[in-house]
Amino acid sequence: MIITRTPLRIGLAGGGTDLPSYYRAHGGGACVNAAIDRYIHVLVNEKFDRSIRVAYSKTENVESLDQLQHELVREAMRYAGVHDSLEIHTIADIPSEGTGLGSSSALTVGLLNALYAYRGILKDPVELAEAACRIEIDVLHGTLGKQDQYIAALGGVQYLEFEADDSVRSTPLPLSTRDREALGAHLSLFYTGITRNAQGILKQMDGRTEANLAALGRMRELAAAARDAIVATDWAELGRLLDEGWALKRGLSSGISTAEIDRQYERAKAAGAWGGKITGAGGGGFLLLVHPPERSGQIADALQPMRRTPVRIAPVGSRILFVGR
Repeated sequence: MIITRTPLRIGLAGGGTDLPSYYRAHGGGACVNAAIDRYIHVLVNEKFDRSIRVAYSKTENVESLDQLQHELVREAMRYAGVHDSLEIHTIADIPSEGTGLGSSSALTVGLLNALYAYRGILKDPVELAEAACRIEIDVLHGTLGKQDQYIAALGGVQYLEFEADDSVRSTPLPLSTRDREALGAHLSLFYTGITRNAQGILKQMDGRTEANLAALGRMRELAAAARDAIVATDWAELGRLLDEGWALKRGLSSGISTAEIDRQYERAKAAGAWGGKITGAGGGGFLLLVHPPERSGQIADALQPMRRTPVRIAPVGSRILFVGR
C-alpha cells in the first residue's frame, strides 16, 4: 500500500500567462504560486484479482484499464506503466472540482507519485510535474497551463517562468518559517459556493490571447512585482498588486467574474482587505483576499454567510506518507 499527500494551491499573480498560446509566441510567461495546507490524498493498493477499483466521488469497478471513465486516473496508470490489479482511493480536503485550487493537477501529481512508488520507482518533483503536464495537456488535450502541476509537486511559494520552448524554470522564494507564517496570516479564502468548468473559461481566454496582449504583458510584470513584495514581506503592496491583477483578469474573458462576486469583493475591501482575486480561472470557487490579520474578523462578518478558510503555506509538495502492506 502507498499513500501520498499533495497540496492544493493559490495563484497570486500572473495567471493566464502560463497558457501556451501566450508564452510560446510572446516572450514567455510568469506566475507566483503558493502551496497551501489543504491536500489531496491518494491511496494505491494491490488488488487480489486483475480488476481495477477506483473510488472518488463515485466508485468504478472495471475489468480493464480502457473501461475506466476517470480520465486522469486512466491515463496516469497508463503513463506510469500500471495496467491492472489495482485499487485506488482519493480523498480531498476541499471539494475537488471547480474550486480554483488546482485540485485536478494535484490529483494527477499525487497519483503519479503513488503509482511510481508502487512500482518501486522514485521520481523527483520536476519529473512528476512534467509527467502531469504531458497527461493533462498532451494526452487529454486540456486547455490549461503548467503552474498547477509544478506547485503541487514542488510546494512552498514559487516564482514560475514559462519559456517559449515549453520549459519551466522554478525559483522558490527565500522565506523563513516566520515569513511563511506571516504570509498565511495575511491571506484568507472564502468559498463562494459556485463551482464552474475552468475549461470553458480557459478556452475563451486562449482564443483571445492576441486581443489581450497588453493586459497579459502587464500581468506577467505583476508576477515579478508580487515576487519582490513577498520577499520584502510588504503585504500591503502584495494586496495592491492582486487588486490590479484582478481588474486586468476580469477583462480577459466573459464569465471570469459575476455581479455577485464583484459585490462580495467590494464588501471585503470596504471591511479592510487590500486586494484579492477569484482563485483559478475565475467564475466561482474561492475568493482569495490579502488583508491585515487584525481585519480578518470584520471581513468574515462582511462576507457572511460565506465561511472564512484560514491559509497556511505548505512548505513541501507531493510526498509519500506511507509504504507498507
